[in-house]
Order: sequence, then structure tokens, then C-alpha cells
Amino acid sequence: MLGKLFGKKVQSKEQVIMAPLSGTLRQLEEVPDPVFAGKMVGEGIAIEPSEGIVVAPFDGEIVQLFPTMHAIGLRSATGLEVLIHIGLETVSLQGEGFEAFVKQGDQVKMGDKLISFDMAIINDKASSTITPVVLTNGDAVKSFDVSKATTVIAGQSSVMTVHLN
Repeated sequence: MLGKLFGKKVQSKEQVIMAPLSGTLRQLEEVPDPVFAGKMVGEGIAIEPSEGIVVAPFDGEIVQLFPTMHAIGLRSATGLEVLIHIGLETVSLQGEGFEAFVKQGDQVKMGDKLISFDMAIINDKASSTITPVVLTNGDAVKSFDVSKATTVIAGQSSVMTVHLN
């Protein structure tokens, strides 16, 4: 209403999330884990990775890096928070096969290398390499659009556009 009165366009904030991994884009409901598939952690997508490298999906800050390096949380300048959970049942690996290139509090640019992981170890010792990418502060999200792409390239393919409150 104020925009109409004063001729200002009220712009909604949006955040584009680029693919943090290369691979096949999946719906979150396809993840073979009830916590992620049931969206108990939050809305999002999943990627079946084709290589073991995770990159920053946007410019932002590392807000959490799990000691086992199987998951990482980021916050964008718009305030959107995203969790990237590498594989399923990977916490039990206690960091085996993972290498982090960042630490909590680091500022990152979209495409920066965050974590590498050994897909063979995950395939052998965990239940799946499928990687949920979840919006963890859903109260800040008005709506989101998921890419129609099936194959995505880390740091180059948009996987989601999130419209924030």
C-alpha cells in the first residue's frame, strides 16, 4: 500500500540457490530417509552426486560445520539458512572420507569449495550418497521454485529460487 501511495516499488527479497554438487536433481520426497523425505528438517531438494565435491550455493557465511564434516550450514546475506547433508547415515563415518576446506564463521563466495568426500567410502559404509539441501529457517520463506533441470553442475546450475518474507 505504501508503495502505491509514494510510487515506490516494494521488492520482495529472493535468494537463488546454485547446485552445491554436480549430479542428478531429485525431489526431497525421493530421499530414502523419513526425516528428510517428510520435510521434518525443512523444505528443499536433493542431489544424487556424480562427484565428491561440495561448493557454496551462494555468497554467505558458514554458520555450522559438523565435526564429522558430513553436513554444513550456511547463511546468505538475505538471511536464508541452508543445510547441506552429504549422504545418509554418514555421521557414523566419524569424518572418514571427508575433508573440509572451510571452518565455522568463514565468509564464502558462490562456488567456493567447502568439502570433498570419498563417494566409494560412503557407498561402502553408509546407506546412500544422496545429499539433501534443506531450507532450515522456513519461517523466513514465503515460497520457492525448484529448477526443472534433471542434471546439475556444482556452482553453475540454479536448483532453487527462494522468495523471502
